[in-house]
Amino acid sequence: MRVPGLSVFLPCFNESGNLAQLVSRFSAELPAVADAYEIIIVDDGSSDGTGEMADRIASLDSHVRVVHHGVNRGYGAAVRSGISAASQPFVLLCDGDGQFDPAEMKALLEKLNDHDVIVGRRVRRADNLVRRINGKAWTQLVRVLFGVRISDIDCGFKLFRREFLSDLKLHAEGAMITTELMTRLSCRGARICEVDVSHFPRAAGEQSGNSLRVVVRAFRELFVLYHDLKTQI
Repeated sequence: MRVPGLSVFLPCFNESGNLAQLVSRFSAELPAVADAYEIIIVDDGSSDGTGEMADRIASLDSHVRVVHHGVNRGYGAAVRSGISAASQPFVLLCDGDGQFDPAEMKALLEKLNDHDVIVGRRVRRADNLVRRINGKAWTQLVRVLFGVRISDIDCGFKLFRREFLSDLKLHAEGAMITTELMTRLSCRGARICEVDVSHFPRAAGEQSGNSLRVVVRAFRELFVLYHDLKTQI
């Protein structure tokens, strides 16, 4: 499946050890699947030189653009910035931690004839036991509260038709963004499916998704957004 244009955006927080290789791998794969393409690096206030590295990469490749957050605002804010910056008719979200294989975007693209949103589903999640248990518990909670029938809602590898993202009002600053995004897209009538994808251990950097601050923010945003989201279901 070849598309006329594809925007790939990479939310990054302290990913200097993963970024260059990830961008290189996307640069190798994208010409085979898209007539036009761009790679958008969203530096969410990193303190390890990620922003400077992103700027260097962009200076050498006209297909790469960088969005900077002056301070760390959270995963949700990085996702919203990436969506806003995307200019092509199809948009791929890929977390900047290097745990997904850019070559597997082909499997997502193959589903575009019959679907508007294709969500990766990690076959063997390369995370520790606590993180896997928490992920399953969060997904079940979301399924009960919002009726979103996705088995791996927080997988950071998703493909969208950009028309479904246009004028989409998103508010979450943290990890709640994926629940809000998928719920609002479902309410818009988007045809959604899941595709099995590989998930690899981190080569560098540290995970932050299970930090107390991230978890507390996610639950706070869950309750704040619950009423608003439920009115659309």
